[in-house]
Amino acid sequence: MMTNEELHKEFNDAVAFVNGYTEPLPADLLLKLYAYFKIANGNYDNPGSRTPLINAFKANALFQAKNINANEAMKKYIDLVNTEVRNL
Repeated sequence: MMTNEELHKEFNDAVAFVNGYTEPLPADLLLKLYAYFKIANGNYDNPGSRTPLINAFKANALFQAKNINANEAMKKYIDLVNTEVRNL
């Protein structure tokens, strides 16, 4: 089991990897990453896109992930990056 410090480091490493990733990623994957990132950081503000449809998709992704806590969101984010992004 990971310590809280290890979890935060691994999460930050995964975020940095995604932020530095230059290839396009599937929209459904980006929405999951978005929701987990927001929850992991305790940011439940409404999406701020100028495009209503994008806001709707982001709000839906957040709604679908609403029953997890910040640590679970970090773990899910890390898992998604490890299984979906690093293998592309």
